[in-house]
Amino acid sequence: MPWWGDLLVALAIAVGLLGSVLQVLPGSTLVGTAVAIWGLVTGGTLGWTTAIIALVLTALAWVMGYVVAGRYLRKRQVPGRTMLVGGLLGIVGFFVIPVIGLFVGFVLGVYAMERIRLGAHQHAWRATLAAIKASGLTILVELSFALLIAGTWVVALILR
Repeated sequence: MPWWGDLLVALAIAVGLLGSVLQVLPGSTLVGTAVAIWGLVTGGTLGWTTAIIALVLTALAWVMGYVVAGRYLRKRQVPGRTMLVGGLLGIVGFFVIPVIGLFVGFVLGVYAMERIRLGAHQHAWRATLAAIKASGLTILVELSFALLIAGTWVVALILR
């Protein structure tokens, strides 16, 4: 692969890492796809091995994100429909209030659903905090795997 191809992959990795933190883009998926394509284009044992590792780590990121957040939310007894409404209102908020609307809409959606379900402010707020923490855990998992995939690519570049 020419130097500009490596530069494009590095750019995709940077965007993916940023997307992992901001949760606007599926960061580990973007990083994994860029590295897998690099590996396929590079070819040979090193390229194919890098592509396979990137794809496996991407799949693990998906699974671990759902498992970690799901387990945390089940333990805190926050139902999936609450998270769904929070996510939908987060998307609406993203378009209504630029930059912070995603977060504001998510929090308001989760709080409203839990206030309806549980009645008391204190219980609804506890559930909302649990949802925020679960989202934070998902961000950590996503970023960790994106960094592992990026590290795999850097090692492959050095070995090439």
